[in-house]
This record gives sequence, C-alpha cells and structure tokens, in this order.
Amino acid sequence: MRVLLGVTGGIAAYKVALVLRRLAEDGHSVRVIPTAASLNFVGRSTWEALSGAPAPTVTFEDVPSVQHVRLGQRADIVLVAPATADFLASMARGEARDLLGNALLATSAPVVVAPAMHTEMWQNEATRANVATLKARGVHVIEPTVGRLTGPDSGPGRLPDPEDIVAALYSVASTEGVLGGTDDAGATESGAGDDASVTPGGSKDDATAGWGDLEGVRLVVSAGGTREPLDAVRFLGNRSSGHQGFAIAEAARERGADVTIVSAHVALPAGEGVRRVEVSTTADLGAAMREEAERADVVIMAAAVADFRPAQVAGHKIKKSGDGTLELSLVPTEDVLASLVQGRRDGQVIVGFAAETGDAGASVSEHGAAKARRKAADLMCVNEVGEAKGFGDRPNAVTMLDADGGRVGEVAGTKLAVAHGVLDQVVRLLHQV
Repeated sequence: MRVLLGVTGGIAAYKVALVLRRLAEDGHSVRVIPTAASLNFVGRSTWEALSGAPAPTVTFEDVPSVQHVRLGQRADIVLVAPATADFLASMARGEARDLLGNALLATSAPVVVAPAMHTEMWQNEATRANVATLKARGVHVIEPTVGRLTGPDSGPGRLPDPEDIVAALYSVASTEGVLGGTDDAGATESGAGDDASVTPGGSKDDATAGWGDLEGVRLVVSAGGTREPLDAVRFLGNRSSGHQGFAIAEAARERGADVTIVSAHVALPAGEGVRRVEVSTTADLGAAMREEAERADVVIMAAAVADFRPAQVAGHKIKKSGDGTLELSLVPTEDVLASLVQGRRDGQVIVGFAAETGDAGASVSEHGAAKARRKAADLMCVNEVGEAKGFGDRPNAVTMLDADGGRVGEVAGTKLAVAHGVLDQVVRLLHQV
C-alpha cells in the first residue's frame, strides 16, 4: 500500500515518526511531505531515514517530475498527522499554498486526518466548522484524545498514540477497499450521516507498492570526465562537469530507482540514497561500470570518456627544454560503451551520450546517428557541445536516437528536465523488454 504521510507544524509531530516506522515495518511504501512549519519539530533527515525516500517540502522542488501532482495521484491512502488547526482551515478552503496542499487537491485516494491542538482551539467554532466541512467531503477524521497537552494544559486535543493512528488508518483502508478484510479487533469506521470520525482498529496486508515508474529498478550512471595522466603532474582531460549525469541520478532516485553513480572528477554532492563510486581514468571507469552493470537493469553512460591516452606516462614532471615544443604519442582508450553493449544481460537497457560538434564532414545530427549505429546502445542521447554549450550548469538539449540512428525523441531545458526526458524513454524501453 502506498501511504502519503503529511506532517504539519505541531509538537505532536514526534509521535508520527513512530507511525511511519510501524507502517514501514508492516511492509508499506510511505512518502512523507512535511510542511515547512513541521520542520521546527522534526527534521527532514528523520523522515527520509525512516521512509528511505526524499521528503520534499515545497512545491517547487523537482518541478520536472511534477511531484506536487504525482505524489497525490499515486497514493493509495493519505494520512495527515498531526493536523493543526491552521492546516485544517487551509484544507477546508481547498488551498494549495504548499506541496502538501497541492498533493491533497490532486489525490483521489481516501484521506485521513488526525487533528492535534490545544483544547480551546479544537473546541473553537471555526475549527468545528472546518472539521464538519471536511467530513462532509468524505475526509476521515481520527478524533483527538483527552490528555496532557503542551505545557501544563490537559483536555481534548491530544494526538492519539501511534498504534491507534495506524489501526484507524488500516480500518479506513479496509473499508475503502485499499486493503481487504478486517483484523481480530474488529474495529470499525462510524460513518453515519456526515460524521466520518474513526475509531482505532482495522487491518493491513504486507503488499508493497512503488511511487515511481522506476521503483525497484537498479540503475547505474556514469558522470564527469576521465583524466589520462601525462606525467606526475599533468593530464589530458575535458570540460565535463558531471552536472547531467548527477541530474540523471537525482531524477532516477526520485522516480524510485536504486541508483549508483560512477563519478569521474565531479565536485557535486550525490543525492540522498545515491551510492557513489569514484574513478579517475577511462580504464578505471570501464572496470567500475562493468562491475556495476552486472547487477544493473539500466546502464547510462553520461560521462565524457577520453578517446586517447598518452602512450607513455612520465614518472616525473616533464621539463621545458630547447625550443619548448613537446611531441606526444597517443593511443586509443577502451570503448567503454561498446564493451557494455557487448556484455549486456538479457533485458538490460543501455543508454549512451554523444557530445558532438559539427565539422566539414558532417553535422552534429549526422555524427550522432553514425555513432548510434556504431555503438548499438538502446538509446543514444546526442547533444551539441562547445565553449558555451552543454558543459557545466547550463541548459542542455538532446536528441534521442535508437540503435539504427532513428530519432525517437527530443528534450531541452535544465539538466534535470533533460534527465527526466531521458528517463521517460528508459521507462518505455523497460516496458518493451
């Protein structure tokens, strides 16, 4: 069961960490959306550690994946706990002032709220009217209990214990058809008239479900530029910054993949949950990619790999002498992408990148099509590069070709937008194998 858990800004948020732990232990897939105010009580890292997934807060995070809509669309059930008086008011008005509000408007799944606040706030006519409005719309309300509140106060408004919240959620899930059957406790939902309050109980199953279209897919992507040593100080390299490869890793992780990034000289942080392998030369990268590819469902070669290396490497710094000229003898490096295609497993999807410039012999698209036919990867992403194109934290534009050099798609924009466009094609290819 896919549970979307919204956490709003109340002191009772600490209890909800135990709700999340129980849901995860029961085998459910949980995504957490904490509001900005809730992070004053429980930090984002807690939610990400317990759920094993990113815990976004604002609407304009990961815009290309449209997560402000997608998270609500893919939920089987939504729980907001604790639900503050302020959030209940916003929800009753149908506001989309943050990511959680957007997700609630985008979901067709059953919605359960667990209010928690001081007694006077819970009993205020405005709050009661907002709760009545939500119940009339079919929102299930877990009534707060009576007990100790913040400070010396006691009374109705206390968030129920975590086990009771989970039991109530399972009861709604069973009643709404998200889960089947009831447990031995036999607790029920009281749904007479507009009163959709819930008492603890219900049931669960151990089925798990994913949030993204790459859920459970093992993906390895290379990024950056390899360096081939010339002497003890110098090397032959390129301008690749690794931004596109790291954007692919970030986008794939957001879409549910188990991601490893093989990084060649990249000064960028890997995202939450992304495994990182550091390499230097083309030979290093080739060895690492072949090892990772043995376990991968998707292999993406986004790194800029040196085509040549010095035939000899000096063990000392080469000094200037005579007229100052230096002749180098270069030999080809391994064709890493070709070796990955040759050693591919059945059902494995392999993607290559071709950074091209036009010349007197052919255009960028012609060079790209020839490379696609030569490499025989499932997808070749061709982009024009230059001093002010492609490299670094700049917008990118790629044309995607199949193994025969035929055009299958185009995408342009930020590196993250391009990453999602490429992964859209990867998903299509996975469905074909």
